[in-house]
Amino acid sequence: MRFTEHELTAALTGAAKMVFAAQDKDVRRGRRDVDEAWQALTTLQRFRLLDALGDQVLPVLVGLPDVDVEPGTRPTYTDEEVTRVVEEKLGGGVAGRVRRALVVKGRVALVQAALAALPPRQDPDALIVPDHL
Repeated sequence: MRFTEHELTAALTGAAKMVFAAQDKDVRRGRRDVDEAWQALTTLQRFRLLDALGDQVLPVLVGLPDVDVEPGTRPTYTDEEVTRVVEEKLGGGVAGRVRRALVVKGRVALVQAALAALPPRQDPDALIVPDHL
């Protein structure tokens, strides 16, 4: 699938927020919002989290098959489609059947969270370009 840089950034940030929300006990207990907690992180802390997830999520997003996306909607993929790409990108890097199954399931969940965080597609013909450019 061909995603724009903005879409990939939004997708990766959405997956990172999901992971961060699972790790932060104040967010888990409902004491603060995940966006508020995310903004409270330093730039370096956010970078480290995004960097750690980038190698897991971005190759899968790029490897997804092309689909037609209507303006105002997001691309959607089944778990089977995402699993196929995750397994392809994972290769033989994980030993053990049970461990491999857990890694695949976790990455599929990450990618689905990333896809859910994508902004709706814009209609390129409807974009307004200022006259002064």
